[in-house]
Amino acid sequence: MLETYEIETGPEPRTSLIVLHGLGADGHDFVPICGELDLSAIGPVRYVFPHAPERAVTINGGYVMRAWYDILGTDLVRREDEAGLRESQRQIAGLIDRERQRGVAAGRIVVAGFSQGCAMALMTALRYPERLGGAVGLSGYLPLADTTAAERSAANADLPIFMAHGSQDPVVAPVRGTASRDTLRALGHPVEWHEYPMPHSVCIEEIDDLNAWLLEQLG
Repeated sequence: MLETYEIETGPEPRTSLIVLHGLGADGHDFVPICGELDLSAIGPVRYVFPHAPERAVTINGGYVMRAWYDILGTDLVRREDEAGLRESQRQIAGLIDRERQRGVAAGRIVVAGFSQGCAMALMTALRYPERLGGAVGLSGYLPLADTTAAERSAANADLPIFMAHGSQDPVVAPVRGTASRDTLRALGHPVEWHEYPMPHSVCIEEIDDLNAWLLEQLG
């Protein structure tokens, strides 16, 4: 089981938000940002912030850091670390299983992520065997896109998705985000898309839009 940091906004939460950080960060990275969300209208929420395993990252000269999978080069489509992606998918699915064992219905669980975490959130949520509450992808892309149609579960075949990207992102080019959006929409997913004039980061307008979407999905 992945190591996690957790926050509960009240006793006996019946809603869980699993938040996956980006390359080189850790679970604490998005704690302040989630602190800006106001989901009090849907009752107590458990925020689960997992720490990715440490691994050597090829594009960073083999430097060991927290990463959900290896980045083999600047081409994020043709050179994917499929083994690493699938290993992290299994680990994150294990966190979803644990939330269900703690009494949270699958439909009250949302998986969210930023950058590499976005890739893992989309990949894992679409393949999870029970219907989830939704998936959130920030400043990232859909990995293993060519296998998504065949591998996604019937339960999540029309899973609602929130996606957002910075128009000035130098790390994950905006075209990667829009291509992923278009792929998901072509598969029948209702994707709410937002673009902001920012680099590879998060802005307050994005948090507000995400807040509204979460309330709509879980309210």
